[in-house]
Amino acid sequence: MYQSALSASGEQASDSQNCNGHILTLLTSEELEQEPCLPGLEDILCHTPLARDARVCKAEAHRTYLCGTIVTPRHTREQRPISFGYLLTKDRMIICDDAGVAHRMFQRIREENPQLTPNIGGLLYGFLELLIAKDMHHLQELEEMLSQLEEQVLEGGLDNLNHQMTVLRKELTNWGRYYTQLEDMVCEFEENENKFFTDIEMRQFHMVEKRIARLKNEAQILREYGLQIRELFQAEIDIRQNRIMKILTIVTTIFLPLTLVAGWYGMNFSNMPELSWKYGYPAVIVISLVIVMICLWIMKKKKFW
Repeated sequence: MYQSALSASGEQASDSQNCNGHILTLLTSEELEQEPCLPGLEDILCHTPLARDARVCKAEAHRTYLCGTIVTPRHTREQRPISFGYLLTKDRMIICDDAGVAHRMFQRIREENPQLTPNIGGLLYGFLELLIAKDMHHLQELEEMLSQLEEQVLEGGLDNLNHQMTVLRKELTNWGRYYTQLEDMVCEFEENENKFFTDIEMRQFHMVEKRIARLKNEAQILREYGLQIRELFQAEIDIRQNRIMKILTIVTTIFLPLTLVAGWYGMNFSNMPELSWKYGYPAVIVISLVIVMICLWIMKKKKFW
């Protein structure tokens, strides 16, 4: 368990068993299940959602507290999902985090803002800002990957491209859904039903909401870009299939008259003089070659290839 009381000078008390004066408390799901002693929160601590059970980003306002969950599409280096459960009161913040990410984030908030006023709204704003700080860079990386796939399609390299497109499309869908949920959650903070936040903090939340909206729009644009590349990929496959069908059609058209000739003389009627003529076989060969040349000339003239 990690507890912190940020002072105006940037100092903090941590890992203390005395909860008096602590604004921020970080717990894992296991620690939260053990119902730790947090004076003033005895009746509502049980309403803190567990990080391991979090599935969506949401905020629920109640009479004396605000609780919810945050689930990001990101994972730690150990491939652990980054998700949080939280509970807010007028002067307390409980964060449930199993990945250890929240501790580093609040440490960074304290280091970058040594004069930070110790209140819930300021901490929450800083937390949300850090949560989306690198997202635009990540979306740009996804855009570069999509551009590479587009170039690969145009160059005719279609091997394994469908799988890559499916993976990217799913990731962009996850990011878009995440921003939609996060935007709704911040809107709930802006409503301030519990009167936990000041006007300045409300404006800060509004700025965060606008940033999230831009990120959501960017994710949507990339998703549409991915769909366009998929259509281009499908069009390229159709072109390849059309080329194959054209070749088969040409071959069939050329040899259809030859099939007729072979079938005609294959009937072996007794009154067919060509069968007993000594030049009959060479004549059929010449006729077949002439037919092939005429068919090729007609197809070339009609620009069938």
